[in-house]
Amino acid sequence: MAQHNETGKQGETEAARYLLEKGYEIMTRNYRYQHAEIDLIAKKGKLLVFAEVKTRTNVSYGNPEEFVSYTKAKLVMKAAEHYIFANGWLHDVRFDIIAVTLAGSEFRIKHIEDAFS
Repeated sequence: MAQHNETGKQGETEAARYLLEKGYEIMTRNYRYQHAEIDLIAKKGKLLVFAEVKTRTNVSYGNPEEFVSYTKAKLVMKAAEHYIFANGWLHDVRFDIIAVTLAGSEFRIKHIEDAFS
């Protein structure tokens, strides 16, 4: 597996751990619908969170959250719509970005709630 793929998987694992520590329940990882993928789907009470995780080992070219494009956000929202209807979810939803930066052997996490609004 390419190093950037391994870094991304590590970032998703750390993001999931972070959400669990904050009281969320991880419903699904890497949910796919057509050409779209949602990294993490988590639930806290009656709130369903669709999280895009971006991981970087170097911020010289920008912070991880800056790499979530408009096109990617639209794809995540499309896949989320499918998930919501397929699972009969009738409560609130939110779209977050979890930016993970690897500094040495330490992960730094920045959780941006309501990132697509």
